[in-house]
Amino acid sequence: MKRKHALWIAVAVGLAAAAFAWAFAPRPLPVEAAEVRRAPFEQTIDEDGKTRVRERYVISAPTSGRLARIRLDPGDPVFAGKPVAQLTPTAPALLDARTVRELQERVGAAEAALRQARAEAARAEAAAAQAHADLARLRKLEAEGFVSAAAREQAELAARVQARAAEAAAAAALAAEHNLAQARAALLRARELPDGAVRAAALPVISPIDGRVLRVLQESEAVVAIGTPLVEVADPADLEIVVDVLSTEAIRIAPGAPVRIDAGGLKLEGRVRRVEPAAFTKVSALGVEEQRVNVIVDFASSPAQWRQLGDGYRVDVRIVVLAKPDAVVAPVAALFRHDGGWAAFVVEEGRARLRPVKLGARSALEAWIEAGLNPGERVIVYPSDSVADGKRVSIVRGAK
Repeated sequence: MKRKHALWIAVAVGLAAAAFAWAFAPRPLPVEAAEVRRAPFEQTIDEDGKTRVRERYVISAPTSGRLARIRLDPGDPVFAGKPVAQLTPTAPALLDARTVRELQERVGAAEAALRQARAEAARAEAAAAQAHADLARLRKLEAEGFVSAAAREQAELAARVQARAAEAAAAAALAAEHNLAQARAALLRARELPDGAVRAAALPVISPIDGRVLRVLQESEAVVAIGTPLVEVADPADLEIVVDVLSTEAIRIAPGAPVRIDAGGLKLEGRVRRVEPAAFTKVSALGVEEQRVNVIVDFASSPAQWRQLGDGYRVDVRIVVLAKPDAVVAPVAALFRHDGGWAAFVVEEGRARLRPVKLGARSALEAWIEAGLNPGERVIVYPSDSVADGKRVSIVRGAK
């Protein structure tokens, strides 16, 4: 009986010792982990952008006079050669010799502007023809295997840009023709119409293009001076995006770089057309002066995909400055500085192992790892000071 009692005591002591050892034994540190994977990697410059019409026209009063109330509203269509406002000239200003002389000089200036616009249109047309000729040659060379598809796509983009530039130059020449016609009409009225006819004749202010009204700058009836802005018109289907980036980042952006555009849920594609050569100073939200550079982006998606956008709309823009189609990718949150380089903790057999890595590049969330990590391995994200090489860990959340 005593022997049996001693056995029970020994069992109880053993269980108590085991429970004591279990209670005070070091436990694995809970950590979050993510899987290293092989995937495309893009390094981007993320900024807010704003849409704007490529060519806008501010129609102004060709002479002083009384402006009739403008009946147009923003969004209304306008047509080239059709009136957008009516202006009744005042007799004293039109019959005054000094005003007549000013109108004569205005006609001369309009004629010079027309010659300049026509020369620019001819230059743009020649550039567009050359771009199309270059594209035709590249397509032939691509078919023979002498150039890459990327070179042909770049040539197609250049041809489209030159074609739109030629259209804009032609529209500017047309606007110059109409401005000259308006100036000549004002001079004709000053010279030939009697006082009563001048007071009664309404001078139509016409639109230089087919498009839509963006803003009515002078809606109410009023006496306006020569050159007073009246209506702003443009073609809202001819949009571009302007993005201001830090000058230190602008040097990494090249014309033709791919652009990812998020416009209120619309996922669109674009291409960098131009990085402007001059920077400007902008004060950030924190009150810090920054040197910024405007980057102009053209839409690469079909117009049907972004037809809901208008002038001045805000969009989120990601400009791709580095692309790797097949890269070893890990979360940026797993990397930290170590011995002058970068490192990460890899989970191996329930323990954290310190692993130096060679960082190729990184974006906001992901990093391209050139060496040190392999696809399929799991790394600890947001490692705390408690994580050390060889420490037991348990994954509580992360990619499996």
